[in-house]
Amino acid sequence: MGLKTITPPRIFSIEFFRRQLATVDALPQLSFLAVAVGLITGAVIIIFRMLIDYALIWMLGSNEGFEELTSVYRLVYPLTGCVLIGLLLLRLRPSERRVGVVHVMERLTRHQGHLPLKNAVVQFFGGIIALVSGVSGGREGPAIHLGAASASLIGQTFQLPNNSMRVLVACGSAAAIASAFNTPIAGVIFAMEVVMMEYAIGRLLPVIIAAVTSTFLSHYFVGSEAAFAVSADSIQSLAEVPYIVFAGVIIGCLAAAFNKTIQWFARFSHWPVLVRFALAGAITGAAALVTPEIMGVGYDSLSAAMLGNLTLTTLIAIVILKSITNAAAVGFGLPVGLIGPTLVIGAAVGGIVGIIGQQLQPENAASVGFYVMLGMSAMMAAVLQAPLAALMAVLELTANPHLILPAMLIIVVATLMASEVFKSKSVYLMTLDSLGLQYPRGPMTLHLQNAGVTAIMSREFVRLSQIVSRLEAERALEKNPHWIIVDNDMGQLRSALTPADLRAFLTQHEDVDEIDLLKLPGRRKDVAGIDARATVEQAQIALSAGEVEALCVQRMSAPMIFPVMGVITQESIDNYTEVGL
Repeated sequence: MGLKTITPPRIFSIEFFRRQLATVDALPQLSFLAVAVGLITGAVIIIFRMLIDYALIWMLGSNEGFEELTSVYRLVYPLTGCVLIGLLLLRLRPSERRVGVVHVMERLTRHQGHLPLKNAVVQFFGGIIALVSGVSGGREGPAIHLGAASASLIGQTFQLPNNSMRVLVACGSAAAIASAFNTPIAGVIFAMEVVMMEYAIGRLLPVIIAAVTSTFLSHYFVGSEAAFAVSADSIQSLAEVPYIVFAGVIIGCLAAAFNKTIQWFARFSHWPVLVRFALAGAITGAAALVTPEIMGVGYDSLSAAMLGNLTLTTLIAIVILKSITNAAAVGFGLPVGLIGPTLVIGAAVGGIVGIIGQQLQPENAASVGFYVMLGMSAMMAAVLQAPLAALMAVLELTANPHLILPAMLIIVVATLMASEVFKSKSVYLMTLDSLGLQYPRGPMTLHLQNAGVTAIMSREFVRLSQIVSRLEAERALEKNPHWIIVDNDMGQLRSALTPADLRAFLTQHEDVDEIDLLKLPGRRKDVAGIDARATVEQAQIALSAGEVEALCVQRMSAPMIFPVMGVITQESIDNYTEVGL
C-alpha cells in the first residue's frame, strides 16, 4: 500500500460542516440545525395533536367528552385500546417497545442520543390509540419522544457527530413541548432542567431557537391562545400564606406516593405485554365507571375545576383514581405521558384546598380556581423535581402573572417535602436508577461529551503499508507527519509509528532498500478505529480499556471502505481537558 494522506474538506461541504459541529463552540452550526429541528418537530407534533383531536371529535363529538359515554363504553373503550396496542406490539422486542421521556434519557446515556425510528413509530401510533381510547395519560411524554426522535433522525441521516446529537435531542424536546402546549419558555427549561440536566450558553441558545421556531409554526396552524382561559386571580391576604404552605406539604406527600406507585407497577415489567396492557385498560375502565373525569388527559376536568364546577367528592375521586390509573398506565409501559395527569391531580388537590379554604375563611380566601393553578404547579414540580419548569409551564398555560409569588412558595414546599422528607427523586431518575444508569453524568463526562473526536484529532499523518521501499519512506517523512499509520497486507490498521523512529532507522541503515515497519526498532502504539461521529468521551473509554494506545478516526466513504481522517492519543484528550478546565 502506498502513501496516503487525508484531504482537507472543502468549505461549505457536509464534511466541513461535521467538523465544525465536532468543536465545542459550534454555535452558528447548531443554531442553523435548531431552525430545521423546530420546523420538523413542530410539524410532527401538530399532526400528532390533530389526529388525536379529530379522532376524539369523530367518536365523542368533542376533544374530551368521555363523561358523556355510557357505563359500558367507559369500560370498553380503554380496555379495547390497550388490548389493541398490546396486539400491535406483541411481535416487537422489548427494546423496540420503549417509549417516552425515560427512553429519550436512556438513549442519551447509552447511545449518544441515537433514537430508533421504530420506537418513534410505536410512540406515534400507540400514543394516538391510547389517548383516543381514554387511557389515563398525557400527551407530553409522547410529544417529547417524538420531538427528540425527529431531531435525532436528522442527525443520524447526515451522520452528524455525537456531541451535537445531545444538543439536537434537547432542541427536539423543547420544540415538542413548545408546539404542543404553546409554552416555549417551559419547553426550553424542561429540556435543560429535566432532559439534559445542565445549563450551558452554547447549548441553551439553539434550544431557544428550536422552541421559538416550533411555536411560530404552531401559532400559524393551531392558534396562539393560552391553554386555559382563567381570570387574573391573586392571593387575597397574607393570612393565606400558611394555608399555601400546608397545601404544599400535602401535595409533596402525594407526589412521593405517586412516584412510588409508578415504580410498584413497573415491577411487573417482566409480565407479557398483552397482559400488562390489558390490566392497565381494565383498571382505567373500572375507575371510569365511578369517575369518568379520569379518562384521557383530563384537561376538560382541569378547566372545570378552575371554574369551580366540580364538587368536593368528585375532586377527591379524581385525586385517588387519576393517580392510580396513570401510575398503572405509565408503570406497565403504555405509550402515554404523566405530565398532563400530574397537572390534573395537582389541580384537583388545589380545588379541594380552595373549597375548604373558602369554607373556613370566606372573606380572606382566594378563589378555588386560584388554588387549582397553584396545585398544578406544585404537583408537577414535586413529581418531576423540576421547580422552574413547573413554574413556567403553569404561568404560560394560564397567562396569570399573579401566580408567581404564591406558586414559587408552594412549589418550593412541595418539592422539598417530596425530595427531603420522602427521599423521592424525579420519577424519570427513579426509573433510570432501576435500569442501572447514572443520570446526570459527572461534570468531566459532560465536558468530554461536548466535543467530537474530529475536533481534537491530529491530521498530520501518513498511512503506509507494512513493507515499504526506502523511497516511499523518505517521501512520507518529507511531509513532516506527527504519526505514521501502518497497515498489514490486508490493509488493516496495525500500529502507529513515530516519524523519528523511521528517520533514525533510515539514517543508520543507508543500504536498506525495503523496510518492514513492524520490525524496525522503535516504540509503536497499537491502534484501533473509532467512528468519526464519536465524542471525546467515547475515545477516552476506548483508550482506558488498555487494549490500544492510539485511535484512528474513520468515516465510511463507500461500502467496506473506511479512510483514516486523523489520530487520537491520550495526550490529545489530556490537552483538550486542560484547555477546557
